Amino acid sequence: MTTTIQAGVEKFSQADLAGLREELLRAPLDSWQVGDVISNYLSTRGYGVSYPEAREMVSRIERTGYSLQSMQEALEKLARVM
Repeated sequence: MTTTIQAGVEKFSQADLAGLREELLRAPLDSWQVGDVISNYLSTRGYGVSYPEAREMVSRIERTGYSLQSMQEALEKLARVM
C-alpha cells in the first residue's frame, strides 16, 4: 500500500507499483481503460482522483513503457488526499 513519506511526498511502494505495472502490461487495455485502472488503484488506497486527469496521465506513462519512476511521479501528482 502507500507507505513512506519523505519530505512531505507520498510514496507508493515499489511492490504495489510493480503489481500495477504488471496488470497494465498484461491486459489488452486501451487508454481509457488504463485510466480507469489507475483511478481504481488510487481510490482503493483512499485517494481522490480525477478520472479525466487519470486518462490524460496515461499517455505520459505509456511513452516511458510504464517505468516505475514515471508511474511514481504521475501517481504523486494525480492522487488527491481526502
